[in-house]
Amino acid sequence: MRDFHIGAQKLGSLSAFYFYFYVAMQIPIGILIDRWGAKAILVAGSISVSLGTFLFGSTGDFGVACLGRAIIGGASAVGWLVLLKLATHWFPPRRFAMLSGLGLFFGNLGALTAQVPLRLLIELYGWRVVVLASATLAFAIGLLSLVFVENDPAAKGFFSFAPAGIRTQAPVSFRELFGGIRKVFEYSNTWLIFLAQGGLVGPILAFTGLWGVPYLERRYGLTAKSAAAICSVMIICWALASPISGSLSDRMGRRKPIYLAGACLSTVGWLLMFYVPGLSVTLFTAVSAVTALACGSGVLGFAFSKESVPARYVGTISGITNIGNMLGPTLLQPVIGILLDRHWSGKLVAGSRIYDVSAFEQAFLPMLSWSALSCFLITLTRETYCEHRM
Repeated sequence: MRDFHIGAQKLGSLSAFYFYFYVAMQIPIGILIDRWGAKAILVAGSISVSLGTFLFGSTGDFGVACLGRAIIGGASAVGWLVLLKLATHWFPPRRFAMLSGLGLFFGNLGALTAQVPLRLLIELYGWRVVVLASATLAFAIGLLSLVFVENDPAAKGFFSFAPAGIRTQAPVSFRELFGGIRKVFEYSNTWLIFLAQGGLVGPILAFTGLWGVPYLERRYGLTAKSAAAICSVMIICWALASPISGSLSDRMGRRKPIYLAGACLSTVGWLLMFYVPGLSVTLFTAVSAVTALACGSGVLGFAFSKESVPARYVGTISGITNIGNMLGPTLLQPVIGILLDRHWSGKLVAGSRIYDVSAFEQAFLPMLSWSALSCFLITLTRETYCEHRM
């Protein structure tokens, strides 16, 4: 905020540029994966992330910084879709929910480094040096992917678990693409899960990824490192809950019960965290940990939606579900920033705006509302019993 001379609204927009382009690239990346294979897209995406990160870390212009964030977001879209594609080829279908959760667990290890470790590195070296170093790491991931990743086990002489119809990377026409998008939205679960995912994923990403640290600093007088530590606890719990939720659902042979229970419990958690007065730091941390655990059930949305449509639409529904997944932080991060600026008292410290706890309470209302809406939407879904519709 100091370096670019911006307030909360523009900070929220800067952060959200990642999500705007991440969401926009879901379906195009899915098409490219089908055309060129997961490996090629993963390598290209990693290198593009590196270039966007370098641009963001080296510029002093706010517009160029937004461009860098946009490149990072669009290129990062390859990660999750490549993982789902590779899981379909390398592992049996009955392990899909557990593996999706495991993938999210490792993804959240990255988010975990963005809390206390990142805070410590920034204090030691400054944010620009740290960002430029991460650009180097992203480039290294691209090189490692080029060497080690294979699209299908058959390339190494192993058995492939992919359905026969998707083992080859056949080109997909635009007519087929739009026909598939239209077709999957004819199934009610697609709409319901698409909208519900944002209420499970959006609040925790908006809070831990951007607004949690300043809120905790203001409410409890914590240092940035202590506030980041609480956000780290939430990310750890979210990460651990994802593979556990997937594994339990696979064993139960049902998606809806755990999915709905997680949505309801997380809604209650957000309500307690933000709107119950007199909550001690210890109790807040405990409630936030349980809330994050409940949010881990969101990973079931991918298996649930995949089983709700015919198998030939697996790629399409994965991209659509992930768009719903990321709509949460895409919309919530800037909306929270707008509401914070609207309720700003005018206080400045070292050139940065300081927001009262009451401003955060108003700004967090959309998080709670969307979380509650997800509970209602999930009650309307149709159970798949862990089997494809047809």
